[in-house]
Amino acid sequence: MSDEDNGAQGQLFPDAAVGVPRYDEVDTDQVGYRGPTACSAAGITYRQLDYWARTGLVAPSVRTATGSGTQRLYSFRDILVLKVVKRLLDTGVSLQNIRKAVDHLRSRGVRELANITLLSDGATVYECTSAEEVVDLLAGGQGVFGIAVSGALRELAGELAELPAERLDSSGNAVDDELSARRRRRATA
Repeated sequence: MSDEDNGAQGQLFPDAAVGVPRYDEVDTDQVGYRGPTACSAAGITYRQLDYWARTGLVAPSVRTATGSGTQRLYSFRDILVLKVVKRLLDTGVSLQNIRKAVDHLRSRGVRELANITLLSDGATVYECTSAEEVVDLLAGGQGVFGIAVSGALRELAGELAELPAERLDSSGNAVDDELSARRRRRATA
């Protein structure tokens, strides 16, 4: 794969685009992961997930909870952002600064996120999309640590391949497996 195919980030992280799943090409709006699955994949607690959903830091984009007994469903991109938030928290970045960073990440597709490196000095989060931006930031004495989103993306793809997902139909309802459909038919008969 050429540097042109990898984009500018390919120069900074030569394997950045290698092995990155093409989740932007899949109908990800119709596939969701329940809260416990999102927690497991992102490495966070359910309490963190619930708080971040209620405060709007990372809300589920497939389906929100609409009352007692309903399940939130998180997309692959949502869980990727959760994983990045967790890594930023682990490095000491404040939740206030993480909110600012997440606001910038929300509008991006999975493929765009894979070409971003986040650098921080512990107080501010910087988004870099090229080697030149990273060098400029480091030359100013600013950057202390970095998170290559492509690495988190590859990890997440491997983790989610082993975890249960739900597919929604066009009306936003979960598509039943064969056993659930039989049970529902029996209950209404």
